Amino acid sequence: MLNWANRFNICCFMDNHGYQEAHHSFDCLIAAGAWKKIAEPAGHALETLQQFLHAEKDWIFGHLGFGLKAETMNSFSRLPNQIGFPDLCFFIPEYLLLVKENKLFISSYGLDPDHVWEQIKKELVHEPRPADSIQLRPAMSAEEYIKRVDKLKAHIHRGDCYEINFCQEFKSENAVIDPLVVFKELVKVSPNPFSVFYKWEHRYLLCASPERFFRLEGNKVWSQPIKGTSPRYTDNPSMDQRSAKELATSEKERSENVMIVDLVRNDLSRVCRSGSVTVEELFGVYSFPQVHQLVSTISGELKDGLGVVDLIRACFPMGSMTGAPKKRVLELIEQYELVQRGLYSGSVGYCTPDGIADFNVVIRSLLYNAEEHYLSCQVGSGITWYADAAKEYDECLLKAAAIRKALGT
Repeated sequence: MLNWANRFNICCFMDNHGYQEAHHSFDCLIAAGAWKKIAEPAGHALETLQQFLHAEKDWIFGHLGFGLKAETMNSFSRLPNQIGFPDLCFFIPEYLLLVKENKLFISSYGLDPDHVWEQIKKELVHEPRPADSIQLRPAMSAEEYIKRVDKLKAHIHRGDCYEINFCQEFKSENAVIDPLVVFKELVKVSPNPFSVFYKWEHRYLLCASPERFFRLEGNKVWSQPIKGTSPRYTDNPSMDQRSAKELATSEKERSENVMIVDLVRNDLSRVCRSGSVTVEELFGVYSFPQVHQLVSTISGELKDGLGVVDLIRACFPMGSMTGAPKKRVLELIEQYELVQRGLYSGSVGYCTPDGIADFNVVIRSLLYNAEEHYLSCQVGSGITWYADAAKEYDECLLKAAAIRKALGT
């Protein structure tokens, strides 16, 4: 199905890799071709999205780029942006495929569904060549990274912020890849519940995210921020269990997580009924193929008359990818990072005709501009006063490990 969807200029392929309830109770969602679409810079993009949702009672798929913060937080960026995804894009798919267990549902504005299925079956014989080895080089040295983290800790000491998610880029220029092959390798190495292959013309997102931004059903909303990471030792069960236990009891990791939980609670309280915002789970240890993570779940009930766009206005960009307080942290991100995050730290998701919306957090990802042959991977970690800059750098390398492996390095 992915081979078939990739023939279109715009497509979105989501796979939950067996994690229950990750995507609207479907194992897999495929949106291919754009029956109708919008692509907007920050400014009036969310107003355009609101009008699009109001006019089109249909499934829509798309993304929120980190640059949308200019609209939601009045936070602008002058940093370079090599990949070039628009700040907001959404589309009604020409073809929609939904997979649940052993059933496939096909909806189409173009061809008869049986004909679509026959096309898909033919695609199975066309396996692309293996991926070539690509070297991702850091945009800043380890020494420079440590120096900048120490400066951020000085800001924390002065009281400018409590926590900041600081990101760095690993890149390859003049890179020629087959995005489909690399994505398949990535999810083979790191099959996570919010994986996405997303293509908007010549720009690609290859994403193996474990994190949900929010899910909305009716007026009930859930957000599940991740803060706190420790390595997996899948070949040594006792070490693996110890690593998970150390994560669960780490004061540093728990303090990072609870700061973001408070931020998410505050964001949701702006659009939720008074008293409805609840922390359903605090410091849950979730084990993914590469790492253990601390995941918390916060829920609330939207006020009457509010919907997905109001939720985005209140919560974007998400707290786990910024820090607290959000406004000041966004200024520091602009000051200390080297490039715009683009679609990284943003979100890809969908809305259904019956009012359900589900959006991930774009992390553990590769971004590729096929025209410019520019390949980018950004990784980050939460910096608090307790942070050890060298260990934070090692955490970034750990998060990038699956991506490097998918590239053959």
